[in-house]
Amino acid sequence: MKKFIIGITAVMALLLCLSSFRDNEPIDKAGLGKRLFFDPLLSKNRTISCASCHKPEFAFADTSAVSVGFKNRRGSRNTPTAMNVLLQKTFFWDGRAKNLEEQALAPIENPVEMNLPIEEAIQRLQQNNTYNEWFKKIFNNEPNRANLAEAIASFERTLETSDSPFDEWKFSGDSNAVSDAAKRGFTIFNEKGKCIKCHFGADFTANEFRNIGLFDGKKLNDSGRVVISGKKEDLGRFKTPSLRNVGITGPYMHNGMFKTLDEVINFYNDPEKIVPRSINRDSVLAKPLGLTQKEKGDLKQFLRALTDKRFMGVQNKR
Repeated sequence: MKKFIIGITAVMALLLCLSSFRDNEPIDKAGLGKRLFFDPLLSKNRTISCASCHKPEFAFADTSAVSVGFKNRRGSRNTPTAMNVLLQKTFFWDGRAKNLEEQALAPIENPVEMNLPIEEAIQRLQQNNTYNEWFKKIFNNEPNRANLAEAIASFERTLETSDSPFDEWKFSGDSNAVSDAAKRGFTIFNEKGKCIKCHFGADFTANEFRNIGLFDGKKLNDSGRVVISGKKEDLGRFKTPSLRNVGITGPYMHNGMFKTLDEVINFYNDPEKIVPRSINRDSVLAKPLGLTQKEKGDLKQFLRALTDKRFMGVQNKR
């Protein structure tokens, strides 16, 4: 009798497990990509996933100046948010990836990040019965380089945000959605602060490359876009990031040198004071902006109003 009860219990447990498996089974490319994004299987020592550096609670950005990868190796650039990438034309700070599929695979095989050759990643997925079944159902093919990239990229394309206090104010007509300070900050953003010259459009980025004065050839010697383009005018230029959720995606800049929005605003107000004798700085920042402390505070409140409501709890703790 006892053996019978144990047998029945085991069968029920197996059925529950299989039911749970079916409930969690991805039904489309984005769902499969999500599983892959969070799975450390795609790193050499199976300890790091895409989400290790693109932390969901911080709008899929990192909280370190530069991320720590395989065997605690430190990268040389800040991890940008993986959200609001649908409209972007190039990827990475230097724009070396022309599409999201290219971007998706690069960190996996980067020796500093996940350090797993794509061929080995594909082999692991093919040898994993669960993943192999999912790929065949969704792609009608076993895992390969192309559909691995497509799955992760498909998930990243779903990470869009448009439910910020700013959106509610400007596009839903709720004048109480943002503070008076944020409204004044929006005016500063468009006029005295000159932010609009680089940060405009649905995601507050022109998808351009700019040198904001963070290259001096000495302490700040990351030459940026020029390595990819070969054009001397691209010396010190980096991709203009989206400002959506900027209240929680610090540290800021390509090297993560500024921890807070206050530091960022102080820099833009007078770049020469923070980084003297920078090379090839954009003409938009040729002269100090002359913002008062009150104007700086208002601008900060506007920037914080660009954070999606789902992240407000995180932002309020900062």
